[in-house]
Amino acid sequence: MSDRDAAFEAYFAARSDAMRGTAYLLCGDWHRAEDLVQQTFTKLYLAWRRIQRHEAMDNYTRQTLIRTFLSERRRGWFRHESVGSQPIDRAAPSAGLADERLVLLEALAKVPPRQRAVLVLRYWEDQSVEQTAALLDCSAGTVKSQAARGLATLRGLLEEERVR
Repeated sequence: MSDRDAAFEAYFAARSDAMRGTAYLLCGDWHRAEDLVQQTFTKLYLAWRRIQRHEAMDNYTRQTLIRTFLSERRRGWFRHESVGSQPIDRAAPSAGLADERLVLLEALAKVPPRQRAVLVLRYWEDQSVEQTAALLDCSAGTVKSQAARGLATLRGLLEEERVR
């Protein structure tokens, strides 16, 4: 095994789980998240020799993951289709943290992809406005407006869920 492969393997082992969690928040499906991470790390492996600053690797990987997700959504390659119907009567909501997390994840999956990407980067990955703008290749103002719209959408969805 070459030094290049060993370094890549070590990086993959250290960061793939975190990237999988981010990918899940973006797409809401563990299988799709696995595919996004696989595509991301494949692209990263192909560019591994050209990358000079390995200390910036997390940002590069995160940017590749986000762009892969957004690119597929734009092309329409991946469409989310519901197989079953929603039950009409739901069980009484429980106050448990796990249930609240599931409701939040379900609502997050309904937020438009670009807004969702901003929310995940800003509030899950704890990136600054400037870092998020750099990762998404847009202005800081766009990040702020997308975050505000995404939070408003998320609040509306959570309010609808609470009323049910």
